[in-house]
Amino acid sequence: MAIYLTQESKVLVQGMTGAEGMKHTRRMLGAGTDVVGGVNPRKAGHTVDLDGRSVPVFGSVREGIAATGADVSVVFVPPAFTKDAVVEAADAGIPLAVVITEGIPVHDAVTFQAYAREKGTRVIGPNCPGLISPGASNAGIIPADITKPGRIGLVSKSGTLTYQLMYELRDIGFSTCVGIGGDPVVGTTHIDCLAAFEADPETELIVLIGEIGGDAEERAAAYIREHVTKPVVGYIAGFTAPEGKTMGHAGAIVSGSSGTAEAKKEALEAVGVRVGATPTETARLVLERLADG
Repeated sequence: MAIYLTQESKVLVQGMTGAEGMKHTRRMLGAGTDVVGGVNPRKAGHTVDLDGRSVPVFGSVREGIAATGADVSVVFVPPAFTKDAVVEAADAGIPLAVVITEGIPVHDAVTFQAYAREKGTRVIGPNCPGLISPGASNAGIIPADITKPGRIGLVSKSGTLTYQLMYELRDIGFSTCVGIGGDPVVGTTHIDCLAAFEADPETELIVLIGEIGGDAEERAAAYIREHVTKPVVGYIAGFTAPEGKTMGHAGAIVSGSSGTAEAKKEALEAVGVRVGATPTETARLVLERLADG
């Protein structure tokens, strides 16, 4: 099983004909993803040869869905055009839009997230690596060859930490790994993924990766207390961040004691989540918890 993305998912790539879109579409195809087309109004009707596979280019998301039955869009367009791309996908009725683009103005993100929600489209991101259900499908930029299918569910604000935990726990494997993005406004939250993993019968344990800034992890802790019965292991990036500094992601803003790594660790541990001091220790805690049954 998996959440949000399965072997049956049919993927369109908005911005496929750009340099990043082409590169990562090749990688998605190599991972077994059913990429059914790209979207570029200026190149509609063309096909692109990607390692021996001809992928059609459509003039709009709506045309792509009509021709292929696509149910996922991966967005590789510049920040100035991302809002319009997501609105187009939502208007076309795409169930899932994965927004890889970083540097999107907060106002644009707020606007398209609200619009997509109203239209029934789930957004993952922006400023995220996407998601992967190993052995089934890969929508985004996550390396597909560092882990295997398994029984851990992973939700993370950080792309690089997603990759590290996937690699450290490669012998166990993952149902789905979701990089939700580190911006202040994201479409899919830790809580959304916790609920989906809790409902997935083949996810036995959940790894939650957070980082300094905001209160998403504290809210996740409150949700875990009330709704999650599966074991959860956590890691918070930023224990050594200099006080008063904005670090990395735009969402990593600490105000006073709010949003600190220690505050998040305490909130999670108070609801029974074991929190590692390093990614490697977090992986060890996962192995211990699985061994305990």
